[in-house]
Amino acid sequence: MDDETSGKYRLLREVGRGSYGVVYEAAAGGTTARVAVKRTRCTEPETVEMALQELWSLRSVRGQHRNVIRMEECLLQSGRGPGSVEPVCQRRVTERHLRLVESCLKGRRRACAEDKEEEAASLYFITEYCDGGNLNDFLLGQAPEPRLHRACMRQLAAAVSFLHRSQIVHRDLKPENVLVSHGPAGPELKVADFGLSKVCLGNVNVNQHRFSSACGSDFYMAPEVFEGRYTAKADIFSLGILFWAMIEMVTFRDAETNKELIGIYICQGKNLISVGEALLDNPNFELHMPIKQKKPMPREVCALLLDMLALNLKERLDAFEMEKRVKQLCYGEKRQGSGA
Repeated sequence: MDDETSGKYRLLREVGRGSYGVVYEAAAGGTTARVAVKRTRCTEPETVEMALQELWSLRSVRGQHRNVIRMEECLLQSGRGPGSVEPVCQRRVTERHLRLVESCLKGRRRACAEDKEEEAASLYFITEYCDGGNLNDFLLGQAPEPRLHRACMRQLAAAVSFLHRSQIVHRDLKPENVLVSHGPAGPELKVADFGLSKVCLGNVNVNQHRFSSACGSDFYMAPEVFEGRYTAKADIFSLGILFWAMIEMVTFRDAETNKELIGIYICQGKNLISVGEALLDNPNFELHMPIKQKKPMPREVCALLLDMLALNLKERLDAFEMEKRVKQLCYGEKRQGSGA
């Protein structure tokens, strides 16, 4: 790797690219240990804000849960040559520090606009490397299997419950934002991509903190998010759609990329709309499970999904209730000690 990261990491190959930046598989130092390096160019204020929000969230829970992506460090590259790269989070990061870094980056953005030869600043997120890709691609390559589904549900329920206990609302839960590592006990899922996340500061109930900005991915958005008024329970709705789509392997083609994506949708004539939109348009709309398979879905699974997808927020599960319910799922298998 060049001097942009002080030679600490050697890029091996590009593994992902999007509006957020570019992700590489890299080797750490002179070893064979693998890490992921995500480079975000700070050319627009919106990009800077998303990058800093991801930094704030990942720094808050650094390495505390096995199903949340672990950040090793974050580096700021502010120019060319030796000495242009510095760690962003050597010490405890506070909201004030992030605001200062944000102001600095935006100032450099304006300076770059005036001086075309000056290179824009970049943030590098160094995280653990996940060799199984994202959950969308992983599931498309697997045969539907109840034990795999139950394992995925338990891991994701535990991760989201942990995040909500840590006052973090993800706001963009979907299969592409979950990474997979191949472990000795099977696939290990990692919730990632925290650019739209929010850390609820102060002694507040995460399920009562109100958000007013609509964001996320349409096919996974809760009805109330479309109206720009929602709480952490919007994450539970998104996870309910993910669970349902995974169990039935319902997919659609992305209009822009033509990529096959996992997600539940409702047909209205020739149009496909999200479950959230359907419920928003018609509060009496009934969800029917299964939507695709002929084989009945276990009653306990249907009940769990319907409670995660409830339109009424008072009836929708919170993360802690959901985690408890997921742990209790037998998913059609005999319960231990049942004597059956």
